[in-house]
Amino acid sequence: MSPLEADLAAYYDQEAGERAARDLQPRRVEHRAAFLDLLGAEGRQTVVEIGTGPGVDAQAFLAAGLAVSGVDLSPEHARRARAAGVEAYVASVLDLPFADDSFDAGWTMSTLLHVPDTHLEAALAETVRVLRPGAPLAVGVWGGPDWEGPSDRDKFQPPRFFSLRSHQRWRAALERHARVEEWDTWTPDGQSWTYQWAVLRLP
Repeated sequence: MSPLEADLAAYYDQEAGERAARDLQPRRVEHRAAFLDLLGAEGRQTVVEIGTGPGVDAQAFLAAGLAVSGVDLSPEHARRARAAGVEAYVASVLDLPFADDSFDAGWTMSTLLHVPDTHLEAALAETVRVLRPGAPLAVGVWGGPDWEGPSDRDKFQPPRFFSLRSHQRWRAALERHARVEEWDTWTPDGQSWTYQWAVLRLP
């Protein structure tokens, strides 16, 4: 685990309890429901979640009868996810503990924004590696004007690293690895960042 990832793990360990109780954005929940419908229509049975957190989204997949494996940098997040019934591992998106072509679908929310530009291509390639050909992959991140650096508004130390990407640059990065089938953006009330949602289709 790199120093940057170790800092992220330490931050999210401290915030894990709060995140487990936090409501998700309604629009994200709507998109999750639509993605679940897609998986059901296509007969998908297994999902990998990159950045599983305390298992909030994973529980919705489990309730739909899907098998979920998740990874997170935070040991406390992984522990809480396992307590919720998720097969969860402490691991980096740069080195996933799964064989090639292991999963029918992928899900990663608010995670790849913590990957610096220098490692983004490797992170996307590693995510695609563990998915089967033709698999759908849902990706959500916060975006905005291109910027990288530590947060100046975190309440815990060490601060989190963020890499925000413009819509054009983020879509271009995704399209180097898969076809973008769905794209949506929204800015919640009181937020200066915009959420970027995409469903990709692997070759």
